[in-house]
Amino acid sequence: MEITSVTSFLDYYERVRLRTLRVTAVIPPDAMDWAYKPGKFTIADMLRHIAAMERYMFAENVMLRQSSYNGCGKELANGYEAVIGYLNEMHRQSVAIFSNLSDADLSRKCPTPGGEMATWKWLRAMVEHEVHHRGELYIYLNLLDVETPPMFGLTAEEVQQKSTNSKN
Repeated sequence: MEITSVTSFLDYYERVRLRTLRVTAVIPPDAMDWAYKPGKFTIADMLRHIAAMERYMFAENVMLRQSSYNGCGKELANGYEAVIGYLNEMHRQSVAIFSNLSDADLSRKCPTPGGEMATWKWLRAMVEHEVHHRGELYIYLNLLDVETPPMFGLTAEEVQQKSTNSKN
């Protein structure tokens, strides 16, 4: 998918973020520091990582600056409310930056930690990054026996039941 319009990209990106927020809404506050094994991201680390990468890598790069991402530790935000607040604030700041791009800016190269890339491709990579970590959140929550929201309104079982090939 080539991104050619900042406005349509931002509309799409907000829908991606809403799906992420639906998952964050079911995280038990006492599970924020849980990880499936030592040395791996906790749930809070993952949320801080999504937020910090969006703002301090992706948004910085589209402004033609080098990344200033410096990790996702508790010093950024600690506790359920603070982490969710940080996620939302970094998103607000990033969207404000992305909103200042012109459609023409999407085709220019921007710096990335791995070299230059077309801005539209870098924004697409940002969405893929968030979706990747959202998938991890689903797995983490399933390991904790937390019921998670269906991604698009129906569960896989409901889709199967409503499908024409269903034997039910």
